[in-house]
Amino acid sequence: MGIHMRKSIAFAATALVLLLAGCSAGGPGNGGSSASTGGNGASASATPTGSITVFAAASLQQTFTTLGKDYERAHPGTTVTFSFAGSSDLVSQIQNGAPADVFASADEKNMTKLTDAGLIAGGTPAFATNTLQIAVAPGNPKGIADLQDLTASGLQVVTCAAPVPCGAATHAVEQASGVTLRPVSEEQSVTDVLGKVESGQADAGLVYVTDVRGADGKVDGVDFAAASKAVNTYPIGVVQGSQHAALAASFSAFVRSDAGAQVLRTAGFGQP
Repeated sequence: MGIHMRKSIAFAATALVLLLAGCSAGGPGNGGSSASTGGNGASASATPTGSITVFAAASLQQTFTTLGKDYERAHPGTTVTFSFAGSSDLVSQIQNGAPADVFASADEKNMTKLTDAGLIAGGTPAFATNTLQIAVAPGNPKGIADLQDLTASGLQVVTCAAPVPCGAATHAVEQASGVTLRPVSEEQSVTDVLGKVESGQADAGLVYVTDVRGADGKVDGVDFAAASKAVNTYPIGVVQGSQHAALAASFSAFVRSDAGAQVLRTAGFGQP
């Protein structure tokens, strides 16, 4: 065999070895990385995991507790913790640096306070609506039939304080109906109003339709015409600076999903 032939065979053998090595280390069909994964091998669409804290209006306590459990079941490895209070109180806490990841308000006014201050990242889509109803003792022993009846002498009526969304709604229905209420107390959350009616400390209170439904028969609800003049819209947003922004956005989307909407409808919330 001549020297030129030996060199040609050696070159061909080397090329074949390099080709086989490249196949075993490289392409997607052989365990190599593909364009659909990042440099660390993790999928760009990996489901967020971890823990978030959701600040939510008091009127959302029952529904969001349910939604939190549903979300955790659907997203293993996540934990959703809640802090429920009047929306105005929650706004103050966030403004003072409370570690919230998501804020769900019972009105747009309180959400606007945070967006104007640059404390909300991204949009604040609406996910529900709610209207007022008169909560009374079971059987309605005082015979309350309309808002005007709440002005009767000796009747113990409680409402929400003006900065709270249910308080702002109360003021709106007073203006719309020409009725001026004189509550014996003004509470910082709608759940406090409901609690006073449930315990017998008050004869009646203005709460949301959803609060009466969630009371499981401990109070009755009385509809009144002016309630349609003060429909509250509930927005949700991710708090600026959240250390778990992807998970916070995922939970917000879940609240607005078909599954979330079903839970809200069952509780008596309306569609935005």
